[in-house]
Amino acid sequence: MKRTFTIPFISALLGGGVVVAVVAAFGGLGGTDKTVTSIQAAPLAPSNASQQSPGLTPHDIYVRDAPGVVFVTSTVVQKTESPFNLFGGGETQRQGQATGSGIVINSTGTILTNYHVIENAIKVTVSFEKGQTVDAQVVGKDPSNDLAVLRIPTDGLTLHPLTLGDSSSVQVGDPVLAIGNPFDLERTLTTGVISALQREITAPNGFTIDNVLQTDAPINPGNSGGPLLNAAGQVIGINSQIETGGSGDGSVGIGFAVPINTAKSEISVLEKGGTVRGAYLGLTSLTIDGSLSALNLPVKSGALVQSVQKGTAAEKAGIRGGNLTGSTEGGQVAVGGDIVTSIDGKTVASSEELANDVEAKKPGDTITVGLLRGNGHGGYEHKTVTVTLGTRPNSVPNANTPEG
Repeated sequence: MKRTFTIPFISALLGGGVVVAVVAAFGGLGGTDKTVTSIQAAPLAPSNASQQSPGLTPHDIYVRDAPGVVFVTSTVVQKTESPFNLFGGGETQRQGQATGSGIVINSTGTILTNYHVIENAIKVTVSFEKGQTVDAQVVGKDPSNDLAVLRIPTDGLTLHPLTLGDSSSVQVGDPVLAIGNPFDLERTLTTGVISALQREITAPNGFTIDNVLQTDAPINPGNSGGPLLNAAGQVIGINSQIETGGSGDGSVGIGFAVPINTAKSEISVLEKGGTVRGAYLGLTSLTIDGSLSALNLPVKSGALVQSVQKGTAAEKAGIRGGNLTGSTEGGQVAVGGDIVTSIDGKTVASSEELANDVEAKKPGDTITVGLLRGNGHGGYEHKTVTVTLGTRPNSVPNANTPEG
């Protein structure tokens, strides 16, 4: 079975990964819990980085860039309902540590990492080479792209900022290197290549992260937030998730990194203490394709609206969700709702395209949405509505279908 690794302690977090060790339990029955992670060995992929960057070997890059990769430790607390209390109440709190990696991006103490590394943290520390550890402040975060910015005091520290590259120039087959702290093993180097582009992964809050880089460089729990580097030693991605096989949590050679260009477009906002929340339409939809042929829809592509959230831009514009249930080869779906066919005159062929078109906008932007709507007599009519986009909420209201 293939799955995306999730953290054993906090089910809401992703894991590309974070290592979580429960260090204390209080409330409920008390006692001490332990989380044991089984490490699966993964062979290092051969690298031709030295061939494409003459005179710069993986060792050279590691020596130069490893000091700019930090060890991030987050103290987290999760509240759970005790299963032994039959009458409700009996809330249990468990305190643990989540560990990951981070990237020094300037000499003023700014650290870039994954949001899921510091999610729900009550304390964050950053460790450098030679045992130097300082407290860190979370100053900015973007859960929808799994990004966070930390700030640390620089007194007594010699920082080694890494160079941020250009993820738009990356091609399949390019050699890459990952530096991080897998399974608490500090500053480990693995090598490989870019194995695919334009992947999609799910962010901690349920939204989709686009244009993700896929690599076969072994990435394991603890690599999250660390850099994916090109043959010149430039950061092209932030390692975030992995696929695993069987019952283990180790790498099987499929890792995912948030593109550095996504982070670069937000760093100035995150450094100022902002929380990045993009544009929001407020509906869920399904892609119209062959799997929905039993519904006899009037088009072979588009986004079939399933539901519209109350108070959102979609509801205010009069977009309608399904009010009946239809059966397809994939199960039951909501029917009778609008079909989104275009945004600002550009054809929308799928739910993913609809989400991407909305994501490219800003809150407050006005768009025109082309629709097909049932007329109640078995036919459909074309409609165009004007929508003023809202602000994306903290999480997807219904994570079962793509959100716009």
